Amino acid sequence: MSTQNGETAGTEANALPPTARARARQQITQEILTAARTRLRDEGPSQLSLRAVARDVGMVSSAVYRYFSSRDELLTALLVEAYNELGAAAWQADAQVIDREDTLQRWMAVGRSAREWALEHPGDYALLYGTPVPGYAAPSETVGPASRIPLLLARIVSDAYTADPGRAPAPSPTHVSVPVVDAVEGAREILANNGLAAAIPENSDAVMLMIMAWSGLFGTLSFELFGHSAGSVTDNAAYVDHVMFRYADLLGLT
Repeated sequence: MSTQNGETAGTEANALPPTARARARQQITQEILTAARTRLRDEGPSQLSLRAVARDVGMVSSAVYRYFSSRDELLTALLVEAYNELGAAAWQADAQVIDREDTLQRWMAVGRSAREWALEHPGDYALLYGTPVPGYAAPSETVGPASRIPLLLARIVSDAYTADPGRAPAPSPTHVSVPVVDAVEGAREILANNGLAAAIPENSDAVMLMIMAWSGLFGTLSFELFGHSAGSVTDNAAYVDHVMFRYADLLGLT
């Protein structure tokens, strides 16, 4: 069963506890993931190898294949773990805003928490939003964890519009050739599947602006972490706040 914040509820009360063998496997699996994340931080995703990770945990390389059958399977596990950690940090930051009707502060809290996590986990962030690893394509099981922050931002917007139906996003330019509702039809379907579309006017630019905010936030963080804003932005924390506030303003949250 899923809870409102996207976490998975605990197992049934009558479920059997894991066996000693299962606990040992879980522990070794986590040791491998921890060692791999250290490699990500020190060397980057493209240099990751099972053989090197095996040495780090004191195992022969053949033994690691009992836990991860390939480098790609290890990369997928790392992606899922990192996306879930980042998502959990954002959900926790949102939950700490006491006034749940203050959707602007909730929105800003998500942006700040994403930046804090990225700065604390630069290697993981590089795996999530850096240069794609040659020869690796993320499977569908990474989509859910990767969607946690954009769905959280959408939930905040939905809550704002539900509380005040008079809120409205800024209109789109009139010169675009494709109506915005058609350009982001896939995103609206995702919102509908997650119960977030009812409060968002169908013919508004809200969905497009939420996508822009999501990509704008992580584009801004990538510029900072990968050194592209050096010399241009002197206060990155304030700049991220301004970026998030601008998108909030466009969405009518201010």
